[in-house]
Amino acid sequence: MKNWLILVGICGILGACSTSIKEDANLVENLMRSKPKQFQTVLDSADFYEVQLIYTQINRDENNVPSFKSFYFNFDSSRYFYPASTVKLPAVLLSLEKLKQLNVQHLDKHTPMLHDSAYAGQLSVEKDTTSENNLASVAHYAKKILVVSDNDAYNRLYEFLGQADFNKRLRDKGFASTRILHRLERPLSRDENAHTEAVTFFQKHGPVYEQPMLVNENLYEASEKILKGKGFLKNDTLINEPFDFTYKNFYPLQEQQRLLRTIIFPQTVPSSQRFDITDEDRAFVLKYMSQLPRETQYPPYYQDTTYYTDAYCKFFMFGGKGSIPANIRIFNKVGDAYGYLIDNAYVVDFEKGIEFMISAVILSNKDGIFNDSKYDYETVGFPFLKNLGNVVYEYELTRPRKIKPNLTEFVFEYDAKLNSNN
Repeated sequence: MKNWLILVGICGILGACSTSIKEDANLVENLMRSKPKQFQTVLDSADFYEVQLIYTQINRDENNVPSFKSFYFNFDSSRYFYPASTVKLPAVLLSLEKLKQLNVQHLDKHTPMLHDSAYAGQLSVEKDTTSENNLASVAHYAKKILVVSDNDAYNRLYEFLGQADFNKRLRDKGFASTRILHRLERPLSRDENAHTEAVTFFQKHGPVYEQPMLVNENLYEASEKILKGKGFLKNDTLINEPFDFTYKNFYPLQEQQRLLRTIIFPQTVPSSQRFDITDEDRAFVLKYMSQLPRETQYPPYYQDTTYYTDAYCKFFMFGGKGSIPANIRIFNKVGDAYGYLIDNAYVVDFEKGIEFMISAVILSNKDGIFNDSKYDYETVGFPFLKNLGNVVYEYELTRPRKIKPNLTEFVFEYDAKLNSNN
């Protein structure tokens, strides 16, 4: 009896013992049901919370080649959710791809760029005081997106890509359900979002590439409306009607994880689905996806570690707050808006030899009122994603692997080597 109690205690520390969890099609649900205090409320009302989840195990062969096995919970590829900032990762990758394919002398991700306002709703940009040289560039915008999910940085890459090309490039790579229709945190009309700013790249000797204002002549037309909730706030007035998401961005969860796999493990997807970027650009993206704010000098996020904690944009396992152990790195993109919380992540523990992918969305909006900035992130969303990441991580600790992965590919030297206790 005493030995049995010790075993139970060990299992409690590690999470559910692998022998007590049935690894079948319901694995994710089984893991959550092993922790009823953490998950029972969401399990009982999964549709109300609009939860969707994909957990992908990764196994390596003797040549370190990965294979994948995915498990789903409450998954519906057609169910709409607002993707928030998760759309920023494809914007970064497509911007790097566009620069490479333009193949213009003296033009790369570090080339300074200007934005010109030529249409309603547009905003000109001449500099970026958060960069080392006070100038804007695709590289600096990408860094701000990948480290702290900067909205303005995304909008600038949206201008560079143009609405039509943004969507065409994604469709050509097989992301058929994704649609990118607007900038973020700027309430503009459909017509204004279809017109993107003129962009000029320049060096000391003058312009090296000039892109005029781009116009999407073929606006997306929805076949049916997407209405959510029971009310929304407009100009401080409550409108007792469902909120209309019909012409907002859509980026379904399975396409989010597939895109993540495309940049993490490009050799495992067909060449037609890969992003046409250099190895150096891929390393750049992976580095800043995993770099912590306190490791970032430009912008100087390291100066405010109270606000920009390690987990500022790491929802799985850490709930967006606090420090992260040095042996764990998370390559991810999060989103939060209108009560939706999303994280799409590749998690690595170099010390334990663990790697897995996990993507999830949850709606934290119990009252059904949108656009009122009163959401249940702290009581529902963040705890759910934190606990979910941990229950999967704990399971990975117990999951047998024939071959320990070689993860040196994902070890990077970050911009600022600061002590984790600073």
